Amino acid sequence: MKDLDLYGWIAYIIVLVGGINWGLFGLFNVNIVSAIFGNMLGRLIFIVVGAAAGYLCYLIYQDKMKKSSAA
Repeated sequence: MKDLDLYGWIAYIIVLVGGINWGLFGLFNVNIVSAIFGNMLGRLIFIVVGAAAGYLCYLIYQDKMKKSSAA
């Protein structure tokens, strides 16, 4: 976690904000992203959040492969 590059940190922050939004949506049925940015731009932001989550999964997989080959 501490050896993330700039893209990793950006993806991490985007996924955190997306997770908070999903938590608010689940608890209170409030979609902050769509309320602020509108429906179309909100959908684009959700696509970005999904891509950031995929990138973080790739980074985790890559880290696991480095650790398993070093052992």
